[in-house]
Amino acid sequence: MIIYGIVIGFCDSKCAVRCSKAGRQDRCLKYCGICCKDCHCVPSGTYGNKDECPCYRDKKNSKGRPKCP
Repeated sequence: MIIYGIVIGFCDSKCAVRCSKAGRQDRCLKYCGICCKDCHCVPSGTYGNKDECPCYRDKKNSKGRPKCP
């Protein structure tokens, strides 16, 4: 359970930075959190840099579009 708490804290802080300039922050934070928990990483910056985290980059939604912001 401690590991889960660390992952949550890590994801919350990384996603807060990633979504800081998003127009729909609530949606950005939701999907960033889902992707972070699955991939255990979030690209740096507020946009782009997805090559830093291939799992995050390659996740797709049901329509085949990128899932992670």
